[in-house]
Amino acid sequence: MSNTTDTSLNRDFTADQLPQDPFLPLFELSGPVFLDTQACFCALRDVELGQDKDAVAWQCVGDQNKAYNTLDGKWFPTKNEKKDISEFFNDASNPPDITKPLFFNNSTRDLVDLKDVKSLGVYNGACTGKNNTLFSQSIYEANQQLNDGKYPISGAPCFQPGAIPLKIQYADSWQKNGCSEGFLCQNNTLNSLPVYCPPIKECLESRLAGGICKFNGKNIPMGYFEPIVCQEGWYCPPEKHGKETLRCPAGHYCQPGAATPTPCAVGSRCPEGSKKETYFVPLAIMIILDLLLLLGVMLLRFRSRMHTTSRAKGVAFLEKSKGMSALQATMGRYERLDDDNEHDASQHEMIPMSSTYMPGRDGWNGFQAVFDLYSATGEAVPKPANSTELNPQLKAFVDSMRRATDAQDFGLSFGYSGLSFHPKSSPRPILQNVTGSIEVGSLVAVMGGSGAGKSTFVNVLMGKTTHTGGMVTINGVPSKISRYKKLIGYVPQDDIVLPELTVFENILHSARIRLPRSWKDEDIKSHVECVIDCLELSHVRDSRVGSIGKPILSGGQRKRVSIGMELAAAPMAIFLDEPTSGLDATAASSIMKTLKALARLGISVITIIHQPRVEIFEILDNLILLANGQIIYEGSQVNVSKYFGNIGFQFPAHSNYADVITDIITGNGRDYKPSGDVSKDALITHWASHMAALPERQHGAHRASSIYNEKSIKEVLVQRGAPRWKQTWLCLTRAMTQQYRMKGAFIAEMALAGLAGLLLGLAMNSRNGVMFRGLYNSPFEQLSIATDFVSAPQLALLIAIAIGLVSGAPGVKTFSEELQLHKREAEAGHSRIAYFIAKNLSVFPRMFFGCLHFTTPLMLLATPIIPWGIAFLANVFYFYCIYGLASCISMVVRRADAPLLATMISLIVGILSGSAPPLSSAKKWHMEWLWRASPGTWLAELYFGQLVEPLRYLYSVDLAAKATGFHLNFLWRNMAILVGIGTIYRAVAYVGLVFGHRLRR
Repeated sequence: MSNTTDTSLNRDFTADQLPQDPFLPLFELSGPVFLDTQACFCALRDVELGQDKDAVAWQCVGDQNKAYNTLDGKWFPTKNEKKDISEFFNDASNPPDITKPLFFNNSTRDLVDLKDVKSLGVYNGACTGKNNTLFSQSIYEANQQLNDGKYPISGAPCFQPGAIPLKIQYADSWQKNGCSEGFLCQNNTLNSLPVYCPPIKECLESRLAGGICKFNGKNIPMGYFEPIVCQEGWYCPPEKHGKETLRCPAGHYCQPGAATPTPCAVGSRCPEGSKKETYFVPLAIMIILDLLLLLGVMLLRFRSRMHTTSRAKGVAFLEKSKGMSALQATMGRYERLDDDNEHDASQHEMIPMSSTYMPGRDGWNGFQAVFDLYSATGEAVPKPANSTELNPQLKAFVDSMRRATDAQDFGLSFGYSGLSFHPKSSPRPILQNVTGSIEVGSLVAVMGGSGAGKSTFVNVLMGKTTHTGGMVTINGVPSKISRYKKLIGYVPQDDIVLPELTVFENILHSARIRLPRSWKDEDIKSHVECVIDCLELSHVRDSRVGSIGKPILSGGQRKRVSIGMELAAAPMAIFLDEPTSGLDATAASSIMKTLKALARLGISVITIIHQPRVEIFEILDNLILLANGQIIYEGSQVNVSKYFGNIGFQFPAHSNYADVITDIITGNGRDYKPSGDVSKDALITHWASHMAALPERQHGAHRASSIYNEKSIKEVLVQRGAPRWKQTWLCLTRAMTQQYRMKGAFIAEMALAGLAGLLLGLAMNSRNGVMFRGLYNSPFEQLSIATDFVSAPQLALLIAIAIGLVSGAPGVKTFSEELQLHKREAEAGHSRIAYFIAKNLSVFPRMFFGCLHFTTPLMLLATPIIPWGIAFLANVFYFYCIYGLASCISMVVRRADAPLLATMISLIVGILSGSAPPLSSAKKWHMEWLWRASPGTWLAELYFGQLVEPLRYLYSVDLAAKATGFHLNFLWRNMAILVGIGTIYRAVAYVGLVFGHRLRR
């Protein structure tokens, strides 16, 4: 085996490739030496020149190895022109004259003036000859340590014993770029280029934990020539080329690696040396706005109390005078009153002697006073609408009705022939071959057993059910009844009214929406007062209606309010679905008498009723009895017992004929007909035979209203209803009133938003606003500490989840609490789009205040570098999205389930923000579209860009963007998309508002 060395393995390393260590003397120092500002080794030498001359001059070289051994480098003459050289290496008595740089000319063997620095090379040409005392002190100490046989700690390139430095920047890069922005390179020059040193154990632990090596609170390197990132609270100005660090001035803050101080906004607390901004202006604004809201509520309550006191004084005066009408003597606010107290004699008024009418035994009793006009005469079909003897209250109501309908006699007659309805999902028709008529000014009851088709018949007659057969005439004119919905009222079985509004406010809103648009507001209010007075609701006029769970009014009073909402629209016909349901006998009787009185005034009243008591049954004008979707009887209530008696049914003496008839039409009439067929089919067949035997002119006979023709009705319909812009305003003011009345829910929502922002801010407070750490820009990437690409997306994730939890359930309540009311109003002709727009506009202040209470403590404690205004705008747009999403859910999910489901879906949407799992992984799975469908992703991308892009000078932010999958510069695009997603949610919610009732069943 050969012992020769394989020369192919030899490597010739240049000075630019090897790490430099100018602080470590390579030989024992002798004679005056120092290191200049570029870490060049300068030594005072005796130089032999040509022609047997010699001179004493300073030689400065970038490489110590070339000192004393060569004549290379930059030379400087001495200032004192002494020829002797001191033997002390730190003797500074004969310094160089740096104004006269020289170089050794080999051809002339002489020191001549230096004209071209580049001829000396990169390292020697950089020498300045100016003593850097710190550098020199280091090499002196290292020399002494070596002489003492100690480890040359002052000259070691790295603090880790035995560690070898890694050069991370080369001469060409240093000449071009110098020290990277945000770094301090105090010891780095062309002859002491930046290096990376392996860290000691404590520093390694700190770096792996995302921290910077510190000693006594200050950043430290792991070697003399290792750059350090600028200390927080300080900044390293670029114009100083990394040689100096300055304390952050007051009114600014400086995060780690700051190249320039960041100005603090006006109203922030940023003393000298601040490392984060504490912005107090939003907190002050929030407190001021909260105080203004509180003051406004107190003023409104004071005004309400003054109004109540004023009304109470007026009532006291009227009780003394005993001469005013009930319309003028409306009472103040009361709590819940029982039906038994509705006719308390203490609330009745004395009648002026000049009155032309005589009250009943209980005095003024609302609409029922119309019965007093013919009780003495015994007229069968009185026409009080034409009477001049109406009391003031009824006369005011009749005058309003005449003005609204533009006619002396108001009322509609209906004729229907062959009505049928057969749903596709049903094996048999629900309604078939229903023929009959409803007279003007009659009280008609639709009766039948369960499944008889009562509700279907009314819905078909009103045009609420589509795909039906048969023909309907109105006042003798064939037409679709849906065209007349502005002239027809419908009172559902449940008392669907807004519990937060008063009796007056509920009825007034209906009147403002549905009365002729030419009416002034004073006229509308006067009409509403008439309705309230005639319905005997004056004493609870200013009481809130309340809900079933928290009642304020009695059941009978709530039913009257529901009827009043329809009467406020001056209808020509009213349909009611079981108006007596849920009421006691007295209240039910009172309601039916009111309906009878309305019929006597000329309004056609059609009601579904189930097993009425005797008193109620006897006041009915006509009956429509149904079984299996077909008519069993249609005609006068007086003649119904005679009709069934003719076919063998016997009515027991002193029995309730209504109960007997109910048993008969449900096929349970055997007790009243010992023999013969008592089935429903037999009854249907008998009625058909009965109708066939009647003369043709009696089939479906009805009296059409003589004062209406098709043209005049169209003119009335055109004038009915407020324009959409006005409906929007009315719905908006109503919704704002509701929110004011629900102050407790608003306060709870604001408190929850504030608590969420506070907890999230506390969780982020320890970061001191540092939400991102990446790889340092080249060439200092080796100096990077543990990266943190996830804090910024995680902040957005937590914000999205918190906003979802705060606003999900309240967003559902925007619509879910009122869907039945909206359905009722839409069927009555209210504008759907006006209601929808108004409800959305009404929650904007709620979103604004919720976002303010959430963002203020969050930004105050977390102190991220994102501008406060940008963060607030992004958060409020996300609130906008969640409220829209919750509205979508409320349209298709049952009311009881909607809040929980909205909160869960908001949580899922927040999780799909691109934080965990990251958006970059979703791209690999080809599932980015799913993440992009979530507003949380756009919120996270916005936050990521605002938290990361400002640090581009320090970190490789494009690498972080690629790793996370986010874009950095799409601020306003992300804002616009958040608004777009929230708007799309609302468009979907509107579709659900129109068509989602089937899914909510």
